[in-house]
Amino acid sequence: MFKRIGLFVITNLAILLVLSFTARFLGVDRLLAANGLNVGGLLVFAAIFGFGGALISLAISKWSAKMMVGAQVIESPSSATERWVVETVRRHAQLAGIGMPEVAVYEAPEINAFATGANRNNALVAVSTGLLQNMTPDEAEAVLGHEISHVANGDMVTLALVQGVVNTFVIFLARVIGYLVDRVVLKNDRDSVGIGYWVTSIAAEIVLGFLATMIVMWFSRRREYRADAGGAQLAGREKMIAALERLKSAHEPSTLPAPVKAFGIWGGGSGGLALLFMSHPPLDDRIAALRAGVVASGLSLAR
Repeated sequence: MFKRIGLFVITNLAILLVLSFTARFLGVDRLLAANGLNVGGLLVFAAIFGFGGALISLAISKWSAKMMVGAQVIESPSSATERWVVETVRRHAQLAGIGMPEVAVYEAPEINAFATGANRNNALVAVSTGLLQNMTPDEAEAVLGHEISHVANGDMVTLALVQGVVNTFVIFLARVIGYLVDRVVLKNDRDSVGIGYWVTSIAAEIVLGFLATMIVMWFSRRREYRADAGGAQLAGREKMIAALERLKSAHEPSTLPAPVKAFGIWGGGSGGLALLFMSHPPLDDRIAALRAGVVASGLSLAR
């Protein structure tokens, strides 16, 4: 995890340096400085607040997920079904080379499951009662393999850091646009920013936020294909396809809370323009990718 965080911190610093150099090359920094805006200070501010929320959410992801869905961790299996779920997760985790996650069950009629956690060796895998009641053991095994693949691939950490990077851009660019409108377009020459800055920066943050969400959701959809391939490696391709077919036939919308939905086996939604804001690809596309072997490797299995 620390290697992954280090890589993204270095990447973000490189992005900030490129932004700073570009602003200097184009003369934007001089224009902004002349109008009272410190570009370097704004970059630091944007990075701190851009990453702050994303990393805090990641740090408390297990606790908050349990609270939001009412998941009950299986401390000691009380039934054959719970025992089977725990042992299946254990077997998949060993094959994937990660520590044993906490295993939980939450009450929900829909067929779903999710994984979360900041540490791949101390994660949480939770399944709905609807999944346990409506899926065959082979299908449930594949879903658990999919979730273990998310953990093994470090998807929770990566998605949080991608969110941090785009947050940084949104905060920085929205305030730059606000300053330019306030000082250059509206010719506000007072020591403090005017109403033009506040209105413009808020509007810019909303627009840029939509664009940022599209980027994050695009990445989220990409990792779903890889997790499907990982589930196929752990449980078998036909089992993974059967699990997705079962989800397709259920026709039930996902009721997972927004912070958890991206890590479920199914996020709900349809195609069209709505796809741009969906955390999961359409099930037909996922099934077709598995059948065609488009994603060659979902994860590197431990030896």
